[in-house]
Amino acid sequence: MVTPNSEIEVDRDKGNFRYTESHKYDAGIGLDEKVIDYICDAKGEPDWIRDFRKRALKVFESKPLPTNWATKDLEVIDFDKIRYYLAGEKRASKSWDDVPDDVKQTFERLGIPENERKFLAGVEAQFDSEAAYSNIKESVGKQGVIFMGSTEALIEHPEIFKKWFGKVIPTGDNKFSALNSAAFSGGSFIYVPPGVKVSHPLQAYFRINAENFGQFERTLIIADEGSEVTYMEGCTAPKFDTATLHSAVVELVAMKGAKIEYVTVQNWASNVFNLVTKRAIAHEDATVKWIDCNIGSRLTMKYPGVVLKGKRARGEVLSIALANDGQHQDTGAKMIHAADETTSNIISKSISVGQGRSTYRGQVHMPKNLRGCKNNTECDALLINDNSRTDTYPAITVRGDRNAVQHEASVSKVSAEQIFYMQQRGLSEGEAMSLSVNGFVNDLTRQFPMEYSVELKRLIELEMEGSVG
Repeated sequence: MVTPNSEIEVDRDKGNFRYTESHKYDAGIGLDEKVIDYICDAKGEPDWIRDFRKRALKVFESKPLPTNWATKDLEVIDFDKIRYYLAGEKRASKSWDDVPDDVKQTFERLGIPENERKFLAGVEAQFDSEAAYSNIKESVGKQGVIFMGSTEALIEHPEIFKKWFGKVIPTGDNKFSALNSAAFSGGSFIYVPPGVKVSHPLQAYFRINAENFGQFERTLIIADEGSEVTYMEGCTAPKFDTATLHSAVVELVAMKGAKIEYVTVQNWASNVFNLVTKRAIAHEDATVKWIDCNIGSRLTMKYPGVVLKGKRARGEVLSIALANDGQHQDTGAKMIHAADETTSNIISKSISVGQGRSTYRGQVHMPKNLRGCKNNTECDALLINDNSRTDTYPAITVRGDRNAVQHEASVSKVSAEQIFYMQQRGLSEGEAMSLSVNGFVNDLTRQFPMEYSVELKRLIELEMEGSVG
């Protein structure tokens, strides 16, 4: 049963708090080979990771910033003033009692222990560069499921980790995947054995606490043949006057007949540059579903993708983006069809408030040698004010005559008559606006896990406050 909105405590500034920094490991400011050596030594990493990082650093330094979009926004990032590694302990605690008090207070304030007790099969909580807490329910662990931080996984399970690490998203994919490859720390590693269906979600929560900091988590999820798993992540950071950088890499591998659902709800502060690369490989009869919600940040550039490698593989991206004053949500999806009878579905909803800007940027590719492939792309944008902006850039390449593609896009504005009508039924102007916006995204929010769906609607309500008039 869904809890009524009036009983849910969701604060617009829920994540806007911080505690005094207390780090055992601090690599200093800027990124060079000495910093990489510091990170490797602090984490006790093998030589192949050290070499991997240093090669990635050279790629990062050689690649220019993207020049085709968002360049002016990115130019304000000073990579020489970012702190790339801050950590208390290298190993995550498996009991809340063992988590340092300031970190524990942070996650208790965000409701993580309560959520774990209520509906999760496992939780990982990352604080700045490393996971502070990681735990999986005993019943799930007995099924052979591995759920831990990437730091532990590359040491404890190198045979699985090394096989897939950097294979879905190579270092040279883009400037920010190279940056992550050089400085990555934290993130989740999940392996689900053949035939195992994890009945409850696994969740990670990523928290930035420090100023002038870059968080570079690296997540790798492998669902073996016929297995199923749902993974959810949430992200927050306090608001600072200086830029904060979040540049993650997420790699998913769905083997034959496997299913992966990856849910993201990000509510970043308005000084965060959220530059993320997410991609999956779906083998024969596999399904990968990205559910992506972006609220907050100064600039988000994120385009979850699926490489449909096996016959009858299916990929889906459902995304919601809300851009308020001073924010640019540049989001979308990529679907690369590489086998016959593959299917992809992209549904994007964006809301632009005040002088906020939302952009859909997508790519669908079907080579001429394939047959029986299908794609559906829907991009719907809602403008709240006269100064808000939305753009759609679909790049759909279909060769041959044995595949089917359809694309639909719409832009609408909240009707003054509709708002007036609802006001006559006793709603305030703000309540009427919130009802209209939630109606606009309702068909997507119903596909979110219940706990996230209710909170997402409440967050939208809070974002709508003050947007009218």
